[in-house]
Amino acid sequence: MRPDRYNFAVAEPRWRKAWDEARTFEAGKHPEKPKYYVLEMFPYPSGRIHMGHVRNYSMGDVIARFMRARGFDVLHPMGWDAFGLPAENAAMAGKRHPAEWTYANIATMKAQLKSLGLSLDWTREIATCDPQYYGRQQQLFLDFLKAGIVDRKQSKVNWDPVDNTVLANEQVIDGRGWRSGALVEQRELTQWFFKITDYAEELLSGLDTLERWPEKVRLMQHNWIGRSEGLLLRFALAAPLGEAREVEVFTTRPDTLFGAKFVAIAADHPLARAAAEKDERLSAFIEECRHIGTSVAAIETAEKKGYDTGLRAIHPFDPNWTLPVYVANFVLMDYGTGAIFGCPAHDQRDLDFSNAYGLGATPVVCPEGTDPAEIKISDTAIDGDGRLINSRFLDGKTVAEAKEEVARRLETTALFGSAQGQRKVNYKLRDWGVSRQRYWGCPIPIIHCDACGAVPVPTQDLPVRLPEDVSFDQPGNPLDRHPSWKHVACPQCGKPARRETDTMDTFVDSSWYFARFTDPHNQEAPASKEATARWLPVDQYIGGIEHAILHLLYSRFFARAMRDSGHGALAEPFAGLFTQGMVVHETYKGPDGWVSPADIRIEAGPDGRRAFLIEDSSEIVIGPIEKMSKSKKNTVDPDDIIESYGADTARLFVLSDSPPDRDVIWSDEGAQGAWRFVQRLWRLTGELGRVAAPAGTVAPAQFSPEATALRQATHRAIAQVTENVERLRFNSAIARIREFANELTAALDAVTEAGVGPDAAWAYREAAEALIRLVAPMTPHVAEECWADLGAAGLVAEAAWPQADPILVAKEMISLPVQVNGKRRAEILVARDAGEEAVRAEALAQEAVQRALEGRSVKKFILVPGRIVNVVV
Repeated sequence: MRPDRYNFAVAEPRWRKAWDEARTFEAGKHPEKPKYYVLEMFPYPSGRIHMGHVRNYSMGDVIARFMRARGFDVLHPMGWDAFGLPAENAAMAGKRHPAEWTYANIATMKAQLKSLGLSLDWTREIATCDPQYYGRQQQLFLDFLKAGIVDRKQSKVNWDPVDNTVLANEQVIDGRGWRSGALVEQRELTQWFFKITDYAEELLSGLDTLERWPEKVRLMQHNWIGRSEGLLLRFALAAPLGEAREVEVFTTRPDTLFGAKFVAIAADHPLARAAAEKDERLSAFIEECRHIGTSVAAIETAEKKGYDTGLRAIHPFDPNWTLPVYVANFVLMDYGTGAIFGCPAHDQRDLDFSNAYGLGATPVVCPEGTDPAEIKISDTAIDGDGRLINSRFLDGKTVAEAKEEVARRLETTALFGSAQGQRKVNYKLRDWGVSRQRYWGCPIPIIHCDACGAVPVPTQDLPVRLPEDVSFDQPGNPLDRHPSWKHVACPQCGKPARRETDTMDTFVDSSWYFARFTDPHNQEAPASKEATARWLPVDQYIGGIEHAILHLLYSRFFARAMRDSGHGALAEPFAGLFTQGMVVHETYKGPDGWVSPADIRIEAGPDGRRAFLIEDSSEIVIGPIEKMSKSKKNTVDPDDIIESYGADTARLFVLSDSPPDRDVIWSDEGAQGAWRFVQRLWRLTGELGRVAAPAGTVAPAQFSPEATALRQATHRAIAQVTENVERLRFNSAIARIREFANELTAALDAVTEAGVGPDAAWAYREAAEALIRLVAPMTPHVAEECWADLGAAGLVAEAAWPQADPILVAKEMISLPVQVNGKRRAEILVARDAGEEAVRAEALAQEAVQRALEGRSVKKFILVPGRIVNVVV
């Protein structure tokens, strides 16, 4: 007898076992089918998954199941970004080897992910700490080196004094280490670099081809690469300093030369070092500058400080006009020439510096429609376009005209035997330093020999494995103090030599894993050309926008570097990118600090919601909704949700509550609502099964009006759910499925005791199977249970996606204006008889509406059928 309630605790593990036994999700079984590669950013094995993981991987799973049902050979793999400092920190704290800690966490998280019923091909599982993985990464490093894409040089680096390692500029956040939070220092070290700057223009122009990337991400990368067209110009020194007779400056604003008040050079500029040899105070100032990180953020947020060297630079257009030369803490040696001229009136940074040292500010660009006599410069610089003033022969020209005139004149003016000016394109992007002073990372495959220099490890000796007998009893790199590992013979001359003890930045590990998934067991190459040609690029990539620069830019570079070193022809690794929102939750705080949601109960009364500790019923404060974090204890354990409600409920809630690129607010009420709908699906398909024709029944030649109406509802639901999933609007798809369920319930309510005719029975069979197939990507376990209960053949996970009949879909559509707090923001196209839930999902999915909401919650949703929608916040 069919039970009234769906028992997820029994059903879910049974169907996961059935999928495994059928090898349903293994990629490559159908080479005759078109490929589809869906990938979510793989996790760091920190110990347990969180609700953000549930949302991220549920989204990818919907796409994978949807595309598999539509006839694609789908690659949907999973692996582990397993190297990194947390494992070393855990080793120091718990006296465990990083490998033991990492693999134990992988086992736990893998079991949790499997409990979600994700359609992952686990036969392709990788871990970046596996020698088979990092050995191929070492091979890539050596191939890059051979192709001229790797360099070794001395450079100023960001040094994290807590983690005792180098950080890339992108890993310095507000002047602090991205993991430790320590204030970053500057050090001079000899490092290995990937020459990403060689690809700056290609990385920039390639952004225009990424039409299925969010515009925000493309803009962030565009700004980070930072292409600027400017002028390289030379200021003669009024009096030489040793052999130095000039200082070279790169500027994007040569039009403002007549507003110049100073020249500033970086603390490690050769001119600064030469001046410091005779000035102890300047030497001390330079040392102070070294305690600021080298990142743009660190420089921009630091207090602007300078030191007057006493040198004077001659203005290019007036030999009687000299400018003071300062060493300044905001000038970077590795951008441009390490020297700038300052025009305080039209650059806020220059103005802050000028005000600090009393250098003045002369406006030279007057905005259109402004009286030059009324311009006063105090604390705010004038930014933007206009016409030149106070600039002699440039007066009256536009900014563009003035730039051209200055460039033309200086290109034809000689200084010390060569042109005083030269047009140049510059980039903010800098080479990627990949050397890290730590153990738990991929060893750099280089051997240092006093006679032969830096010698690549022979290919046959790869992988260079990490030694297992290491000690973490003191700070620093255990590889550097290992008694035997680093001592080897030189591969070229055989003399005693030493291994490179730095390991690679862990962002290297995640910059090519998408390619390894195409051929994960290859022991001869990172991946065969045949495999990468078959599967790449990734058709849909899913992850957080916080990786817009760090990971995504590096991966784009790696694809090109692999191409140029003989590993395929790919340039862009990710054809489509989707950045999902976070899972957030209310915060709760008592007298002793933050309180976990599991430790409270919520009561709703006439004065609103109140929270109480379960332990002693004391009232606590309900705080703002924030990103789930362990520090504020507002996390929800996915295991608890799965144990209480089942995996399908967890999946359904994180997919349905808000547009996927927006934050989703976790609530117990929302989870319970999702659970109720799962139960409703079970009951509804049972009721449909009682009136539906047997599986495999041939369609009748004709249908009654009642049966036709039912079929129309079915095919419209198929069309609209399909469109919403294609557009990654999962919440809208689920809203339409709910509406379809309401339509089927209403149809069943109209069935009399006499039952239904053969045509209606067939229509009910079609509707029931369509409902199950539509909901299967979101709630796969209950879908399988309903599918089997209906007597349908095989697994619904292997069933084809339903096809909408255009004739049955045809329906009058209407346009509805959407207002937010009474102001028109958008217009939507919906079926004339669309239900409120479907209209709400469509309206709230509009980008203009989301912008108007500004993250605020909806207080009231008002639908005037056929006329207007009003959202009140």
